[in-house]
Amino acid sequence: MQKGKPELLSVKEAFNIEITKSERLRAIILIGLLGLEAVFLLVIYFFYSEEYLQMFESNIAIYAILIFTFVLIVYESLIHYFVGKKPENFLQNSHLFSFINGFSEVTLLSLLLVFIVEYSNQTTILQSPATLTYFIFIALSTFRLDFKLSVFTGALAAIEYIGISIYYSTYYGTYPIDSAHPDLTGMQYLGQGLILVIAGIASGFVADLIRKKMDISFRTMNEKNEVIGLFGQQISQQIANSILENRKELTGVRKNVCVMFLDIRQFTSFVDHHQPEEVVSYLNKLFGFMIESVESHYGVINQFLGDGFMATFGAPVTVGNSSQLATETALEIIDKINTEYQNGNIPETRIGIGLHYDEAVTGNIGSSSRKQYSITGKVVIMASRIEQLNKKYNTSLLISEEVYNQLNKNTQNTFEWIEKSKVKGSEKLISLFKFVDLKKEKPL
Repeated sequence: MQKGKPELLSVKEAFNIEITKSERLRAIILIGLLGLEAVFLLVIYFFYSEEYLQMFESNIAIYAILIFTFVLIVYESLIHYFVGKKPENFLQNSHLFSFINGFSEVTLLSLLLVFIVEYSNQTTILQSPATLTYFIFIALSTFRLDFKLSVFTGALAAIEYIGISIYYSTYYGTYPIDSAHPDLTGMQYLGQGLILVIAGIASGFVADLIRKKMDISFRTMNEKNEVIGLFGQQISQQIANSILENRKELTGVRKNVCVMFLDIRQFTSFVDHHQPEEVVSYLNKLFGFMIESVESHYGVINQFLGDGFMATFGAPVTVGNSSQLATETALEIIDKINTEYQNGNIPETRIGIGLHYDEAVTGNIGSSSRKQYSITGKVVIMASRIEQLNKKYNTSLLISEEVYNQLNKNTQNTFEWIEKSKVKGSEKLISLFKFVDLKKEKPL
């Protein structure tokens, strides 16, 4: 990636990066929650040990839960390490990995419940808050941003929980049905199973919504980066936002635009008599307020020409009267030069500006690896030739009749018709209007 240019990632690449981060974050959150669960269980056991022994008659349940918690924490730690160490392997099989991981987590909890029932000879654990741990896995499945996976997690939890409950409520070991556990009713385990499924579906919708929002965010970010990469620092943020709303403006289209050419007079002489540092400082001061003026009037500086630049109004985004905006920009630049000179910020400076309005072909030109937004057509050549005629007429600003006809009355009053003149490379006569600076006798 070149310095100063944003790296353009595809939506898929950006999404994969976030999925990797999300999987590692999920593992950390699960480790933290399981650790807290173990701590709180020990605290509860400490204060309510008698009630606990009345329910389970031994410490097997608390020991089993703590061992399960430890095993799962180790398991999630390995997941966190693996995803961080080899993200490319994870991304290649992320879908399969997520389903296997979800299956493992839910099934480990189910095996814990079976273990406790088997060794305590009671189904109390199946009616305890411990079964709510299923909901932790379901809720955290949203981190994977996969609707099917969340539904799968909820359905698997429901199937395993209902299956265990049915087994221990109807038949237990080698005992007949009437020796089973009548305290575990169908209404209870079927109801909880239904809630687990619903929780999975709800989590799936949340995951799907987050994924869609992320897709939109990535696409928007990528589009902005494309605009920045294409135009560099040629345009203002306001125009960049307009381009994003009118993407078709970047394709090759015919548009009526107003083109400005600006040239600094006697610049070669200035360079000959000043140090390079002084020349750079001088140009930076001039171009600083010139660029600001162009951008504030929705113009785009297409290229700098050493001692001047070419700017376009009306492309890539059409905003208002392009000729009026270009003329106001030119007048503002002239006024600013006079002010800066009077304040002693710049030496005496003369410029020439030419404006012409006509049809142009606009769009991206280049290869897939490098493109440039370009304005081509006779309007560009004519604007350049009109600017050069400032030397002939000793003027600072010349505009064509096409530009003049689009100006409002107040602006037109600041211009005076000169004559019809030929421009280099064209046999057609063009009517020219010069800016009359009433504030000073000598033009810039």
